[in-house]
Amino acid sequence: MAEKKPENPINNGKNGKPSGGFSLTWFYIAIATALIFTIFYDDSAPMKEVQYSDLQEYIKDGYIDKIVVVTNTNHAEVSLVDDSTVIYNVLGAADVKKYSKKPQIQSQIPSPEKLDDFVASVTEKSGRKIDIKYEERKDYASTFLWTFGPILVFIAIWIIMSRRMTGGGGIFSVGRSKAQIIEKGNKMNVTFKDVAGLSEAKQEVQEIVEFLKNPKKYTDLGGKIPKGALLVGPPGTGKTLLAKAVAGEANVPFFSLSGSDFVEMFVGVGASRVRDLFRQAKDKSPCIIFIDEIDAVGRARGKNPAFNANDERENTLNQLLTEMDGFGTNSGIIVLAATNRADILDKALLRAGRFDRQISVDLPDVHERKEIFEVHLRPIKYAEDLDIDLLAKQTPGFSGADIANVCNEAALIAARRDKKVVDRQDFTDAVDRIIGGLEKKNKITTAEEKRAIAVHEAGHASVSWLLEYANPLVKVTIVPRGKALGAAWYLPEERQLTTTEQMLDEMCALLGGRAAEQVVLGRISTGALNDLERATKMAYSMVVYYGMSEKLKNISYFDSTQQDYSFTKPYSDKTSEIIDNEIKSIVQTQFDRAVKIITDNKERHGELASILVEKEVIYADDVERIFGARPWKTRMDEITAKQ
Repeated sequence: MAEKKPENPINNGKNGKPSGGFSLTWFYIAIATALIFTIFYDDSAPMKEVQYSDLQEYIKDGYIDKIVVVTNTNHAEVSLVDDSTVIYNVLGAADVKKYSKKPQIQSQIPSPEKLDDFVASVTEKSGRKIDIKYEERKDYASTFLWTFGPILVFIAIWIIMSRRMTGGGGIFSVGRSKAQIIEKGNKMNVTFKDVAGLSEAKQEVQEIVEFLKNPKKYTDLGGKIPKGALLVGPPGTGKTLLAKAVAGEANVPFFSLSGSDFVEMFVGVGASRVRDLFRQAKDKSPCIIFIDEIDAVGRARGKNPAFNANDERENTLNQLLTEMDGFGTNSGIIVLAATNRADILDKALLRAGRFDRQISVDLPDVHERKEIFEVHLRPIKYAEDLDIDLLAKQTPGFSGADIANVCNEAALIAARRDKKVVDRQDFTDAVDRIIGGLEKKNKITTAEEKRAIAVHEAGHASVSWLLEYANPLVKVTIVPRGKALGAAWYLPEERQLTTTEQMLDEMCALLGGRAAEQVVLGRISTGALNDLERATKMAYSMVVYYGMSEKLKNISYFDSTQQDYSFTKPYSDKTSEIIDNEIKSIVQTQFDRAVKIITDNKERHGELASILVEKEVIYADDVERIFGARPWKTRMDEITAKQ
């Protein structure tokens, strides 16, 4: 699907610029700064550190006026006598100003008792009395740090972890909804014009938008606003883009979140978030709630009771069911949801009154692919003669996301080749790159291997060309791509029903490579692995699912829910043996058929293989020159003519 890059209209304090409210983060930083300042700030005067022996000499010489002994640390802080000569002798001329405040020196003493005895002996001999004081000091900051520090660290770690687990809102906001809110008036730059294709799906959701814009038109006739719509389809088909277009068109508050946003490690959080989401929605009704990937929370309950089911997820689902259509009413709230796994959703979630509509968003057909190409080609400088119809026909089975990737890849390839515009060859190479993988021209292959690969791929081309219902050939290459040593590109018919003859012809074409190896080279190789896998799966589907075998006609063991046959087979061992024999018979019959086709056209197949060895890539017109025009008219004739 196509999407313009929207400006972000969401500004609820979690996205974009901050909302301007007070943040607890700054509060925590202020507390930490104050604590660090308290611990490391020291307002005491600087003192010169001296040895205890030097201190004894100063006491003997009469340089000491006062001593303060800190008894709990055996530390002495000493003030010198008020004599400039003494001060200069003890401190030194360079440090006089630095230690100008009293006390000027400090020393570590053996013990207060020994210092007291030494001072008493000096006083007795000299008669000079020295003032000595004893005091005990406590470092309250260190005491606080060692007592409460570990607790504070634990609390800080707990707060950080809780904020990360709950999206930054703190542990007390864990039960709040994580939905992004697009307020009324803040339009997204995505509208229905940006959604190419999906005409039926757009019509369904456009009606919901019309109901919100003009409800009287419907209520006058007794109609009610639908409770919800479920967008179902393969990945990349544009379900989320369609929801964005609804947000851009409806002009009502739009709540957007993912199904996994309800899931949390704490018990009861999911149900709490569902309640908070619908509480906010009621305050802003009429509004739309969009839940992307709803299968994360809406999976069917109690499917595997033997394996302890996630009760928390089931509680969340129960709350969602109640809010969507329970005892209370939520008028004016429309729930849009998207999933590509509708088969695993709970039946209570899918019933009318909750999701009134299931909107299928399928892979685009050829006309829709053309529309999607036109949207994605807008920003690309492409050649004027580029045939968009041809691009659409060459990309069967591509989703909108795949087509966007093709356009981007083609632009990158053209830029790599220093081109001014992107031409058809760039788009062809982009499709090949996406389907087959990166081209590996430098991959080492011997001449014998190259010949074997050419014989194998020419076998596919020959058999498919000579079968009525085989897919039309586009080109064949023996240039390695990804893990494949060669490849044949086809253009499948876009049909809704497939007959037995069509499946058998396609299977025969798949086995044409292995048949060519056996007929031409007289030996087989491992290169047919992917062909054999696909042929076997096709034969299995014919027998087990579609009832197309001779011995098991009109019987299907297909399980549309993909749940009932998880641990047991729906058939007996005898039937299983019949299935095996039927699959072997179908595959062998088509292989023998392919061998006969290659044998009958051995010369033309050999010529095609020789051209393939020489050119490495051949197209449908090369095959037509050798085998002649196909007698069956297909839409491939148009493309061949344009080539």
